[in-house]
Amino acid sequence: MKKRELMNLGIPKGEPIRLAMKAASDAAHTGMDKKTMRDAMKDVVRNPDEYTSDPVFGQLARSLNVVEEARSRYTPREAPAPWRQWGTGFEPDALQQMVNACNLPVSVRGALMPDAHVGYGLPIGGVLAVDNAVIPYAVGVDIACRMKMTVLDLPLSALTGQQDRLRKALEEETRFGIGAEFRKRREHRVIDEDWTFSPVVASFRDKAWAQLGTSGSGNHFAEFGTLTFERDDLGMKAGTYLALLSHSGSRGTGNEVARYYSQVAMKKHVGLPKELTHLAWLGLDTHEGQEYWLAMELMGRYAAANHEIIHRYVARNLGVDVLLDIENHHNFAWKEEHDGREVIVHRKGATPAGKGDLGIIPGSMATPGFLVRGRGVEASLNSASHGAGRKMSRKAATQQFTWHDLKKLLAERGVTLISAGIDEVPMAYKNIETVMDAQSDLVEIIARFDPKLVKMSPAGERPED
Repeated sequence: MKKRELMNLGIPKGEPIRLAMKAASDAAHTGMDKKTMRDAMKDVVRNPDEYTSDPVFGQLARSLNVVEEARSRYTPREAPAPWRQWGTGFEPDALQQMVNACNLPVSVRGALMPDAHVGYGLPIGGVLAVDNAVIPYAVGVDIACRMKMTVLDLPLSALTGQQDRLRKALEEETRFGIGAEFRKRREHRVIDEDWTFSPVVASFRDKAWAQLGTSGSGNHFAEFGTLTFERDDLGMKAGTYLALLSHSGSRGTGNEVARYYSQVAMKKHVGLPKELTHLAWLGLDTHEGQEYWLAMELMGRYAAANHEIIHRYVARNLGVDVLLDIENHHNFAWKEEHDGREVIVHRKGATPAGKGDLGIIPGSMATPGFLVRGRGVEASLNSASHGAGRKMSRKAATQQFTWHDLKKLLAERGVTLISAGIDEVPMAYKNIETVMDAQSDLVEIIARFDPKLVKMSPAGERPED
């Protein structure tokens, strides 16, 4: 019997389906015909208790009992946990995802940032505080995706007069695209850490090493531009500088970690309503929860290592000194104290903005980004947006815009594009100025970054953001 047939008989996805297929195979080997097998499966679904000792259907029956027990344990909240939003004009589905997240039994409080749009489970731009648990899909698929900015001791004239030199540095010192690797591997202490505590982490250590210093696909980039300080700050005099900005995360390994532990969480909460399936959580007092937490933190250090290597090698390639380094990550969970208690704060596509925290909020390949300082607004769980946020899907962008449209805009803005997909056109993003206005109470702008020489994953690459 096929998976679809079994699901139509009422057998849930996951472990029950696997055991049902095994039972069907075992039944066929005993000579049972398909009609008898179908009738038996129906009866097992209706009366699992009667089959728990059956040599063919016993495992399936016991699995169905576990599912039913889990369903009976799920008790909807009387009222959702409170949450606030910054900005307007959100997709209805993104708002609904935030409502769903705040209906989880473990949820304490939430916030929605002005760049928010639909994601898996929690919307991108969603912030969620929960009690003693971690939600893999509320952290995100690209664990610890982050920003890093380096001010380089180069004249602004290099952006035009030495553009070939800058382009060469980007193309030699990082790689873009799904599966991108370095033939000659980069070295970093993160690879020498313990990777054996988790089966998925251990199996992808070698892949992670090969991808160390690479940038990935989707909305990930490495670019040179101008950074303008209106006043003295961070040890820098007011003025305009040449800077390198990068955006990427934990690459294929982080993706595998996210998917693996999301499946673990979903199997532990098979009784969740459909709209909460991708918000399945792992208790931090469980082995699986602790294992995921360690894996997430390792992916955080690995993502930081990626950026460290990119920026170090680019500066070395150019033979220049570093004047300032700033970085932060999103797609992560932190243990923090809010409302007088310890909670786990998930920031999926949201920037930490505690009082004094430094962060980078980019726009797009042809719109400004901002170096910011958090104001520590408790109502937002000390968070801000992580960018402008998409206002249309990648598919819609490719259908609506052409390379002619993009080249015209880039020429107007004085931006040179080395590579990218048409799905990353600036017109597919919200207005970054509007987003910044909507969160002026959350962050203070320190400096403005304007991209000038941009490299992203080539057209045709599948996004991993």
